[in-house]
Amino acid sequence: MAKKKFHFNTETLSYEQIDHTLAHKLKRFLIHALSGVFSGVIFFFIFVSTVQSPQEKQLGQDKSHMEAQYRVMERQLQEVQFVMSDLQQRDDNLYRVVFQADPIPLSIRRGSSANTEYYSQLLDMTNSEIVVSTTKKLNELKKELYIQSKSYDELVMLSKNKEIMLACLPAIQPVSNKNLTRMASGFGWRIDPVYHTRRFHAGMDFASPIGTDIFATGNGTIISEGWQQGYGNCIQINHGYGYSTLYGHMSAFKVRIGQVVKRGEVIGLVGSTGKSTGPHCHYEVHYKGTVMNPQNYYFLDLSPAEYDRMVQMSNNAGQMLD
Repeated sequence: MAKKKFHFNTETLSYEQIDHTLAHKLKRFLIHALSGVFSGVIFFFIFVSTVQSPQEKQLGQDKSHMEAQYRVMERQLQEVQFVMSDLQQRDDNLYRVVFQADPIPLSIRRGSSANTEYYSQLLDMTNSEIVVSTTKKLNELKKELYIQSKSYDELVMLSKNKEIMLACLPAIQPVSNKNLTRMASGFGWRIDPVYHTRRFHAGMDFASPIGTDIFATGNGTIISEGWQQGYGNCIQINHGYGYSTLYGHMSAFKVRIGQVVKRGEVIGLVGSTGKSTGPHCHYEVHYKGTVMNPQNYYFLDLSPAEYDRMVQMSNNAGQMLD
C-alpha cells in the first residue's frame, strides 16, 4: 500500500490527507501546462514588441530619415512661397501699376490645378498625409510660378509698348489755353446753367470763340462722330489701354469715324450746339468706362506753376456752360 501523506491545515488546526488520485495529478498538470503556455505567449509578445530585427531597425531608420527630409522640404517650400508672395505683391502693387495693367485676381493665382482623385490615390501610400500635403503645396507653387511667369511676359510686352502707350494717353488740353483764360468750369458738382440745380459735371468746359480749333489730346481712333443728346455735335476717340475722350458742342467736324488721329491734330471746331449757353468745348476723359477728372491729364501741356493755377481755377469754377 502507498504511504498516505498529510499536511497541517492552519485554519482547521488539523491534519488533512493529501489527495494523490489520477484526476488530481491531471488537474495539476493542466494548471502548470496552461500557466507555462500563458507565460510563453506573454513573453513572446513582449519580445516581439521590444526587440527589433535588423531589417526592422533599418526600415525604422529609413522612415525617420524620410520624415526628416519631408520636414526640410516643407520648410524650403514655405520659404519659396514667401518669396513668391513678395513677387506677387510687387507685381500687383508696383510693376502693373506703372504700366496701368489690372492686377491678377487672387482666385487665378491660387486656383488649384490638380484633381482630387489624384490626391485620393496618394492617401494609400506610405506616410500618406505627408505625401499629400507636400504634393499639394508643390502643385500650388507650380501654378503660382506659371501665372507669375505669364505676368512677367505681359509686363515685358507692356514695357516694349510703353512709348506707344504714352503717345496714346490724353495729355494735353483740347483747346489752346496756355494763359488759362478760357477755362469756364471744372470737374465735379456744379450749378446747371439751364435748370439752376446742383448737378455733377463729368468734364471740363473751355470757353472759346466759335471756330476755334479743338485738338485730339492723344493718339487714337475716332469711334463716334455726330449729334449726341446734351452734347450736340460730339466726337469720341478711343485711345486704347482703357482710355477714351469726348469733345462736345462742336460747330464742325474735321475727322470721320474710323480715322486714326495723332495728339495735337485738329479734330473739330468750337461751337455751341446741343445743351449749351455759350460757345465752348466740353471735354471728358474716361478710363475703363469710368469718368475721370480731366485736370489730371494735362502733364504735357502745362508747366508745374501753370498746372497748379489750372487746378485752383477748375476747383473754384462753379458755372457750367452746358
